[in-house]
Amino acid sequence: MSRQLLIALAPLALATPAAAQHEHHAPPAAAPAVDPHAGHAMPPTAADPHAGHEMPAPPAADPHSGHVMPAPANVPPAGNAPAPPVPGDYAAERYFDREAMAAARAQLAKEHGGGKAWKIMLSTAEIRPSSDDDAYAWEGEFWYGGDINRLVLKSAGEGEFGGDLHSAEAQVLYSRAIGPYFDFQAGVRHDFEPGPSRTYATVGFEGVAPYWFEFEGAAFLSEKGDLSARFEGAYDLRLTQKLILEPRAEVELAAQEVSELGIGTGLTSAELGLRLRYEFRREFGPYVGVSHERKFGDTADQARAAGEDVKDTRFVLGVRAWF
Repeated sequence: MSRQLLIALAPLALATPAAAQHEHHAPPAAAPAVDPHAGHAMPPTAADPHAGHEMPAPPAADPHSGHVMPAPANVPPAGNAPAPPVPGDYAAERYFDREAMAAARAQLAKEHGGGKAWKIMLSTAEIRPSSDDDAYAWEGEFWYGGDINRLVLKSAGEGEFGGDLHSAEAQVLYSRAIGPYFDFQAGVRHDFEPGPSRTYATVGFEGVAPYWFEFEGAAFLSEKGDLSARFEGAYDLRLTQKLILEPRAEVELAAQEVSELGIGTGLTSAELGLRLRYEFRREFGPYVGVSHERKFGDTADQARAAGEDVKDTRFVLGVRAWF
């Protein structure tokens, strides 16, 4: 029994020195890694410059916010209210004589648009060559006055060189501006030719229509009670700064037949022209062109009965100038 116990304990006795020997030859345990920040001290925190400051209190609410100012009692109502009167209490009159300042204001108005001016405008001065007799024609006007009121003299006519004067007329008119672009005109017109001379009361207008069309018209009432009208229009088409193409048209109408003047009722005559002008200066420009005239209705019938031409087309050569 004891023998068997010794045999069983023998392995344990042998294992104890081996374990001790193995423990003696085992490698030493690794040392823990050194902390790279060991020994470092945290820097002191800077003091907040705003520490201890307090936010300012919000501004007090405006007690008048949301209020609307009442409208003045003397404001005129909207719409077509009359313009306020021109002020008569001039500040300069506190220190200077009233009459002297009135004279100074009148002189100032004259120098800034209240002056008088004049102009001579020769719209057409031309010759009309033909195989029979060369003809001539003219149309122009003279005016004198200011921006609002003017005296206007007009003249127009035509004839043949070495022959008869076919027509000639003169007008004396009072012209008043009725807007930025148009004038109202009234006066008298006197025809020297053809046939018996006649005098007419004249009412008309003259101005510049939209897109710069020059336009004028007039109604004439003769001393015999004959009523007629005339309308003219022209346009300057600038091909260059100096070369200008000018189409022109004129029509005449009559309310009564005037057999002694060869005039019928309705549309009596029309003239269409096209002129090419070269302006050496704005004040002077020669031109060449063509002009076509034609009579209509009863006026044409009377012309045929008298052996006259109803229509006529001619080459024209002339000049346009103003002074």
